[in-house]
Amino acid sequence: MHHELPAERQIMAPEPDRIERLLCEGVRDKVYPGAVWAVGDADGIQLSGSHGLLDPTDPEHPMRLDTIFDVASLTKVLAVWAAIGVLWEENRLGLYDRLATLMPHLDGHQLGEVTVHHLLTHTAGLPLRANLKNLYGTDPLRIRDGVLHEPLNRPPGQAVEYTDRAALILGLLTEHLTKIPLDRFVHTRLWQPLGMATTRFGPLPPDLIPRCAPTEEDPETGQHLKGIAHDFSARLLGGVCGIAGAFSTLTDLALFLIHLLQPSATRSVIDPCWTQDSLQVHTRDLQPARGLFWHPAPGTSPDDDIYVHYGFTGTGMWISLKQERWAILLTNKLYYGRDRQPLIDVRNAFRALAFI
Repeated sequence: MHHELPAERQIMAPEPDRIERLLCEGVRDKVYPGAVWAVGDADGIQLSGSHGLLDPTDPEHPMRLDTIFDVASLTKVLAVWAAIGVLWEENRLGLYDRLATLMPHLDGHQLGEVTVHHLLTHTAGLPLRANLKNLYGTDPLRIRDGVLHEPLNRPPGQAVEYTDRAALILGLLTEHLTKIPLDRFVHTRLWQPLGMATTRFGPLPPDLIPRCAPTEEDPETGQHLKGIAHDFSARLLGGVCGIAGAFSTLTDLALFLIHLLQPSATRSVIDPCWTQDSLQVHTRDLQPARGLFWHPAPGTSPDDDIYVHYGFTGTGMWISLKQERWAILLTNKLYYGRDRQPLIDVRNAFRALAFI
């Protein structure tokens, strides 16, 4: 399905039928059980649709526009990037502040020499090992101490190396500076003011689980995860961390992106200067090019001004300040496994159709 618009608004997606055909083919080819999508601007959602099933074993429940998704690494933008932006606007941190300045207990540790900018651009030189349980056990305090005090992999600023640790550390920094748990801070300062009524960290309450798209099969239970974060680090930390763990809907994510395109005079939650600065390349000659937790969409150049962030479960959102446009594609791709290439192909084709 899609919502028809007056002819003058069709510039938002010149060929919505091609988007629908693309995403229906993804369902047919078992790239994902189902998908929802939207393209919009500062005025709202201009086109949207839903395809496939919530669960391929249950033909009675189609994927819907109000389906709740485990958005995985979109948490990094919805929670951490936005929270750091609030703290930056309030002059509680600077992009080039050393962590030891902001968290004095890191003085004398290698991580203390890393800046907020290094973390946001994935140039901090952090260890790339990801399995927190194998490294630090299951106690949240031991995990926190281990992440904050482990030596760096290389000196900061030498290379772009994506690691979940950057978001985890920035989430811990947010909690340190605000003295408020990350989930409570982002709910009160970001999600609630933006009207993102369903967005929350998991596990989901029982009344919302039926609306949630299942992800990967849990080897311990033999059941597909539903309402529980797929990301093991998030589960290990009680569902709340900077890496992943948030659940959201198409409508809530649209509200977030709509806000980012609002004129400066009407922006009250996320400073427009923070958005503008973030949607630029900050890594100079280092590759791959990175903004601040956003990066140029694959298949585009920084001059195209289309920035993206993906979630491992099969989610993604794009934004362009130049085109004054955003797009969202949400799937539960992990239901069928971890082969990434089919979804990469769909994402790239979707982006090409959603943006001029």
